[in-house]
Amino acid sequence: MYVDPPAPKPRGRDEVPPVPTGPLDNPQRAWAFNPDYQRLIVAWNTVMPQLDTLRTALDRAYDLARSPQTWDAPVGKRYVEDIREWRTRLAVYRHSVLTAISDEAADTPRWIPTESNAPHAFQ
Repeated sequence: MYVDPPAPKPRGRDEVPPVPTGPLDNPQRAWAFNPDYQRLIVAWNTVMPQLDTLRTALDRAYDLARSPQTWDAPVGKRYVEDIREWRTRLAVYRHSVLTAISDEAADTPRWIPTESNAPHAFQ
């Protein structure tokens, strides 16, 4: 069983843009929450319920197929093995999709500098 990678964090209610830390940073720079990062949050939130629905459906079918009341023939064993393989494939697929989103979010800055709303002298 795989452990889900960390999800991209949505913008907090009290979260503020970065503060200039060094003498070379422009203290009047305006920042915006990165729309690419927001798209990754939306992608994660869209994919998770769908993957959970698929997993729940396969788990329920697997539990029913394993029950001795469901099957009384050798074909039942093959059916259970098929469902087990589908569950494994779904787990691998889930891990790869969520890892791709998580890795992309780790490489994407949450805040980006913008020129709008930035004060400029001599406009």
